[in-house]
Amino acid sequence: MMTNTSLHKTVVVIPVYDHEHAIGAVVQAVLRQGLPCILVDDGSSVSCARVLQDIAAAHADRVTLLVHAVNQGKGGAVMTGMRHAAAAGYSHAFQIDADGQHDCDDIGRFVDASQETPGAVINGKPIYDESVPKGRLYARYLTHVWVWINTLSLDISDSMCGFRLYPLAPTVQLMSSAHIGRRMDFDTEILVRLYWRGLQVRNLPTRVRYPTDGVSHFRVWLDNALISRMHARLFAGMLVRAPLLLARRLRRLAGAA
Repeated sequence: MMTNTSLHKTVVVIPVYDHEHAIGAVVQAVLRQGLPCILVDDGSSVSCARVLQDIAAAHADRVTLLVHAVNQGKGGAVMTGMRHAAAAGYSHAFQIDADGQHDCDDIGRFVDASQETPGAVINGKPIYDESVPKGRLYARYLTHVWVWINTLSLDISDSMCGFRLYPLAPTVQLMSSAHIGRRMDFDTEILVRLYWRGLQVRNLPTRVRYPTDGVSHFRVWLDNALISRMHARLFAGMLVRAPLLLARRLRRLAGAA
């Protein structure tokens, strides 16, 4: 079981959109790790909203429920949760998906890594089982390549995993000063932009299975269009930042020599 300290106070943020069949088990797994939880109901159906209300009522001392009247997308929900967490005095936010694909037993390793390097993003590097759709697995590599181009590095192993731990102060500052995609483009864009701002990204392996409730909200045409536009936007940003990124890389290589 994890324990929070005054210097490193972590809360789990879970964006939820119609995952009423999986979210109860996810919350129970999080609470077993000893961390409080913020659920963000992102415009869910009446049945899912009722499940979330019941969970929050049953664990009123450890679960906070925030509600979007209209769906804003995964990124919008995560950002709402992180802003609330920062205002409530938390130093770090642990993002976890609501569909049960992540292994909450790995939470402790991520928190330990964050306590060692509190200014870093502790980023999940997925280890998939046989449940992963092969088409989706192969398609991820296109985003990986673009991220390596847009950071001029290989420092981000996987930018699409929704299991990661953020230091809240620089993340909320970024959200207030830059446009961040609010849907499936969120995970990649916020990680690249935090890297641009000098945050270290530590990649830790974590087991992932596809999803326990069989519900996916990935919209093939719209979300792929948003992701393509995001890569183009980040590429333009990289060109402006290229001298800085290259200088940072050279300093790191020199320090390692």
